[in-house]
Amino acid sequence: MRIISGFLKGRTINFLKNPITRPLKDMVRENIFNILIHSSHIKTKVDNSKILDLYSGIGSFGIECISRGAKEVTFFDQDKKAVDLLEKNLINLSIINKSKIFNSNIEEALINVKDKFDIIFLDPPFKDTKFIQNLETIKKNKIFSSNHVVIIHRERKTNDNLNDNLKIVETKQYGRSKIIFGVFN
Repeated sequence: MRIISGFLKGRTINFLKNPITRPLKDMVRENIFNILIHSSHIKTKVDNSKILDLYSGIGSFGIECISRGAKEVTFFDQDKKAVDLLEKNLINLSIINKSKIFNSNIEEALINVKDKFDIIFLDPPFKDTKFIQNLETIKKNKIFSSNHVVIIHRERKTNDNLNDNLKIVETKQYGRSKIIFGVFN
């Protein structure tokens, strides 16, 4: 797995080969950033922003954000093996100082977050619907900046009810993946 753009362009990220962790494909990641850069519906930019990467796994999205100029990325994942590999990736790339890593139950940990994030990325397992509770917690605790965007990676066929929490501004499909961009309403 490689970093697509920025000061780490071309560097590789180690990833887990197991049925639990599903790395975000390069093509999907590249398209997410193209939309962030070029969409007239999204005003939030990666450069100098604070990122929340939920269900981060080995951190490919957050690492790409750092490479493209993000100020800081907060990574959350419950899988200890994924978090250990994420930490190794951050150390190998010399960007550990731009990150916070939490290996804990996401629902419980979000309650204690005090930062405000510009970009909130959720990449839960495709069968998981608990991420909607995460959205509710983020919204309730107002841990997002006024100029924010929420990005959710889901399986193309999922039909999640996000309207109670988000105003959807754009949805794109890439193979099996569906990427949803929204803002809290």
